[in-house]
Amino acid sequence: MKTDDMTRNAHALLVFMVTLSAVIGVQLAVSGYGMAWQWLHWICKPLATALIFCVAWRAQPTLSTHYRRWILCGIACSLVGDVLLMLPQNLFVPGLIAFLFGHLCFLGAFLGDSRFAARPWLLLTSLGYGAINLCFLWSSIATALRMPVLVYVLVLACMAGQAMVRARVLAQSHDAQARRAGLAAAGALMFMLSDSVLAWNRFHAPIPWANVWVLSTYYLALYWIACSVQRDGLSTNTSAVQ
Repeated sequence: MKTDDMTRNAHALLVFMVTLSAVIGVQLAVSGYGMAWQWLHWICKPLATALIFCVAWRAQPTLSTHYRRWILCGIACSLVGDVLLMLPQNLFVPGLIAFLFGHLCFLGAFLGDSRFAARPWLLLTSLGYGAINLCFLWSSIATALRMPVLVYVLVLACMAGQAMVRARVLAQSHDAQARRAGLAAAGALMFMLSDSVLAWNRFHAPIPWANVWVLSTYYLALYWIACSVQRDGLSTNTSAVQ
């Protein structure tokens, strides 16, 4: 096995262990097992995101400088959101804004080599999913939060929809980067799933083991998006994605 492969595998294992610690910490903390578990969560939650940031930072060769820069910015915004949402103060809106900017960064990355809504039905599917969720939850959302949540859902749905558009276009053109684009699209969809569980748990009714489902899907989403920075093959067929 090559040294680079061994390093990547070791890093992936470290990400998994820290992520698992964050998930276990928060679940045991909310179950009343003491502050030690809460501290484990507080330490490991941002650390896991920082390690995922390093996955994208260390990727070689990269798809493009543009793509990596925007993905790194998106993960950095997610790290800020992690810290804001886990603090004891009620910082839900600032945390929401941090993640909103993160999704805008991811969207910027996905637009670097593909036209917005080049496959409209995929974008509309994503927007439709977000709209359905929002309709069911609307009456449960506090009036002051409705506009921030609406904007967030719109941006998140556009990000996920464009990720699917990009993956579809690259796959149809048999581009060498289609597999990585598919990984980014899977990560974007996992982000939508994570936020859906979080929203239903926060605004509608408590979901058993909600923290486990939210964090597990969230970290998987970030990790897949970070791994999409790595380029497959030697070149990208940029003409095929316009």
